[in-house]
Amino acid sequence: MKQETTRKLFGTDGIRGVANVDPMTGEMAMQLGRAIAHIFKDVKGPHRIVVGKDTRLSGYMLETALASGICSMGADVWLVGPLPTPGIAFITTSMRANAGVVISASHNPYYDNGIKIFSRDGFKLPDEMEHRIEELILSNHLDSLRPTANAIGKAHRIDDAIGRYVVFLKNTFPNDLNLDGFRIALDCANGAAYRVAPTVFEELGAEVITAGIEPDGENINANCGSLHPEVVTRLTLENEADIGMALDGDADRIIFVDRHGNQVDGDHILAICGLHMLSQNRLKKGTVVTTVMSNMGLDRAIQNAGGRVVRTQVGDRYVVEEMVRGNYSLGGEQSGHTVFLDYNTTCDGILTALQVLAIMKRKDRPLDELAKVMEPLPQVLYNVKVNEKKDLTQIPEIAEKINGIEKSLKNTGRLLIRYSGTEPLLRIMVEGEEEKRLHEMAQELTELVKKHLGESEGVK
Repeated sequence: MKQETTRKLFGTDGIRGVANVDPMTGEMAMQLGRAIAHIFKDVKGPHRIVVGKDTRLSGYMLETALASGICSMGADVWLVGPLPTPGIAFITTSMRANAGVVISASHNPYYDNGIKIFSRDGFKLPDEMEHRIEELILSNHLDSLRPTANAIGKAHRIDDAIGRYVVFLKNTFPNDLNLDGFRIALDCANGAAYRVAPTVFEELGAEVITAGIEPDGENINANCGSLHPEVVTRLTLENEADIGMALDGDADRIIFVDRHGNQVDGDHILAICGLHMLSQNRLKKGTVVTTVMSNMGLDRAIQNAGGRVVRTQVGDRYVVEEMVRGNYSLGGEQSGHTVFLDYNTTCDGILTALQVLAIMKRKDRPLDELAKVMEPLPQVLYNVKVNEKKDLTQIPEIAEKINGIEKSLKNTGRLLIRYSGTEPLLRIMVEGEEEKRLHEMAQELTELVKKHLGESEGVK
């Protein structure tokens, strides 16, 4: 197992860090804006870049710096203000912009921030293009490329971006259905969806009981949203709602709660939607794309219905890349990121909710009954703090233990080992039929890793 190549700026999902600390400074944002404008310059037509954000206090600082950098390279900026990440992808493509930029750190606390980039077709950038942007920033090559006079760009604000996105979302819901009589508990995490999400569900006829819709720049994700499902669980039970839904700060991820207060994770949502689409011949190539972290119960549910599951490395961008490569229509992660490529180019929490609600209405069944289509296998996850990220196959004692566990599991389970991309951790996941034995296997391997590489960080 080899350590991944270290990037200088970009991580697995854009650039991220503490706001006003390198690399999340105004200076770096300006340089990034210049690099983006240069790379996406279209010599044959207008040069326009969409910039949106979530509700963090530092969004103002980074938005202004990005816009300044973009304009300094001769491109125009279209500012959309607070809008979900998938909404910015939609605006980018629908308005034929050259690129879209999202200022958000997703589920992180308010003092963090991040920047993600979409190409003109609404997809996140491949590794190679991110590397090109890094090279432009770090080489100072752009210093000699400064337009002057009327070649400098302008900034405009798109006042109706929210309305455009709301209309788009409603059009993904079947025309012959509505949400009349539905009671929805909704937590918007004081984030980018605080206006969009309630509007969409209410205009489709639902009664919406809300939380997390009063952002103040500092309360995004603070004891609310997808990281704190206990909030929407309580809201669901207290109001006897038909369903509860919690979004994260940029609304590309969603966690569901059924009418009894039980969480329904992303694997179950993929099973529900995948089987429904399969029955309607809408699941392209009969395939669901997910990551190596998803439960084997998803594979069994889809395979039993005549479909199949394709797996990628962890990260929704890799799921989308595989979907595009293979021309698939449904993919996602256990964490709640779900992509319906027939509708949008990236994960979309509100769009996912609409698809689930449509199935509930079409089948006239509550979420807890729909979720029974998948029986998850026991799955344990151990995190081990490491001092260095060595190739485990080169440590004989650990390699021997890994081989032994894999032979023991055979076709009844699996072992997944990977280093964290952002922390000094080795993640050990074991899945199979007997939970007690899974813990024993994981603990044995953990002790060996501690012996050779570091100290245990505990069990999740």
